[in-house]
Amino acid sequence: MSKNRTLMAGLLLSLTSITTEASLTVGYADGKSVVYSSLGNITWTGDANLLGTLQNKLGYEVVVNSIIAVSPVIIDMPNIFDTPANSGKHTVSSLDFDSNRLGAVSWFGAKAFASYLNAINYAGSNRWALPSAGSTPQSGMNPPGSQFAELFYNELGGTALNPIPNTANFTNEQTYFYWLATENAPYPSNAWYFATSTGYQGSFATKDFPLYAWVVSPGNLTSVPLSGAAWLFSAWIGLMVLSMRYKPKASIIIH
Repeated sequence: MSKNRTLMAGLLLSLTSITTEASLTVGYADGKSVVYSSLGNITWTGDANLLGTLQNKLGYEVVVNSIIAVSPVIIDMPNIFDTPANSGKHTVSSLDFDSNRLGAVSWFGAKAFASYLNAINYAGSNRWALPSAGSTPQSGMNPPGSQFAELFYNELGGTALNPIPNTANFTNEQTYFYWLATENAPYPSNAWYFATSTGYQGSFATKDFPLYAWVVSPGNLTSVPLSGAAWLFSAWIGLMVLSMRYKPKASIIIH
């Protein structure tokens, strides 16, 4: 077999191994690590504890003060943690951040962090938010409509015995609790959360308690890859061109 034919055979063999696209696409947007979920059509920050990383890199007080300056007040359902209580407004302060566990914040601090990322247009987006618990949120394992549950169960293969930290897709995943955007309407002093150690979604975390914040942005912030079919077609065209380019020329015999 000629060298050219060997190359073509190898390429064709690799093409036949492509069947479906992964639901998670790891990439970069504006130089920032992000991961796109095709199931949820949302983009997660590649760093699952981005706030903690920024605090460690830029300085804890610098980051906290920057977040407070951008988002000094969080509007929510009236509850006892508002300032003043039951006013529907919470004044963000240093008390909403945990200096002992970098990245851990109250629900108000988590919301303010998302607003901060929008203000700096992080990864080219100003639509960052905490993940949703779903339009009709439910407590339990693998609840429907939850963006975090979809990531945990359907995309990372997480279970109660197999938590998501240390995956190949993200960095700094925490085996703990993450805030969700959804408030607990019957008990507005609480908000929904997702536990990465068990895969459980619940609603009775008080808003002042320090959990972690992991944010999402709608749509795909990475460059959109070719579909499998389009890639196969373009590769086939390339092989045809390669074949014609290196086709042996007929010998000219002069008698």
